Amino acid sequence: MRSRTLTLLAATVSAGLVLTACGANSNSGGSGNSSSAASAPAGGGANGKVGVILPETATSARWEAFDKPMLQAALSAQGFSADIQNAQGDNQKFSTLADGFISQGVKVLIIAPSDPAVGAAIETKAKNAGIPVIDYDRPSLGGSAGYYVSFDNEKVGELQAQGLVDALKGKPKPAIVQIEGAPTDNNATLFGDGHDKILKPLYASGAMSLVRKQAINDWDAALGGTTFEQIFTGAGGKVDGVVAANDELAGAVITVLKKNGLNGKVPVTGQDSTAAGLQAILRGDQTLTIFKPIKEEAENTAKLAAALAKNDTAAADKIATGTLHDPKNNRDLKSVLLTPQLITINNVKDVVTQGYVKASEICTGDLAAKCTQYGIS
Repeated sequence: MRSRTLTLLAATVSAGLVLTACGANSNSGGSGNSSSAASAPAGGGANGKVGVILPETATSARWEAFDKPMLQAALSAQGFSADIQNAQGDNQKFSTLADGFISQGVKVLIIAPSDPAVGAAIETKAKNAGIPVIDYDRPSLGGSAGYYVSFDNEKVGELQAQGLVDALKGKPKPAIVQIEGAPTDNNATLFGDGHDKILKPLYASGAMSLVRKQAINDWDAALGGTTFEQIFTGAGGKVDGVVAANDELAGAVITVLKKNGLNGKVPVTGQDSTAAGLQAILRGDQTLTIFKPIKEEAENTAKLAAALAKNDTAAADKIATGTLHDPKNNRDLKSVLLTPQLITINNVKDVVTQGYVKASEICTGDLAAKCTQYGIS
């Protein structure tokens, strides 16, 4: 999931795992352009070429730090030559990159569009050209992709909301603010559905109260912080818990709480297990985050691509055993829906152990003792 100020660990790739770190997100290394996609040959690997288009780098470093190298490794392991480009949040560039891949006749097109309508239009073109499409991480609602690979995103929301409920146990009728993700991102909608599944019955019963639920355009953390501060002020500071849809929004909320002497006193959720988010948990400012092992997402996508390149839909169907309902065209999209993991202070080390974050990146200064206490090394 997405921030304009995210610091994440970059990944260097082996055939199996990504283990090294990077600093703050940059728009340079690895971000593609339309000319490079259009000029590359369609061959390369033993099984041909796969085109991949990632959405942006401005609101999340995950795409270049994790998804790109992990997809590269996974697709290479399946015998493909992978051309992985990044549209940098530009819908026109996304479409141009796709046109280039389609004209080359890539074996499979893998896309993660910021705008589902753009994705759907691309899928129509690819279908007409006989090129199978995989929706990666985000579905193109109303589209025609055969398969979708992501996490169980409603479950992500449920884990966040239930974690908040658990953190507030014993507090009488706590007042809750929900800072949700971008309204144009279907994943954000699913996170919100998960939140509502847990929290709406508690609001209805009077066990909790909703101060306000607000989606944040473009997952903009600065906007999220400003919005939360306005809500907080409007509520007279009477906020007992915050569902923040990801770590970057959580960080913006925590900044406001710090200004009011409430950090560590008001539980705040997050998502993505970023270095900054994990540090906030160790400091006690953030209650939880959600870990989504992107390596699994990349490997399942590569396996699906291998099956589709051979026109083996039976093999693909054995991989994609779940479904996601697309209300725009009333169809069930065959899906791989991976399991997210709740991370609290007690299991921050799980993210480090699996190589997504280095201990040296989070166990700095005042957090060294905390890392020792919780077995992080």
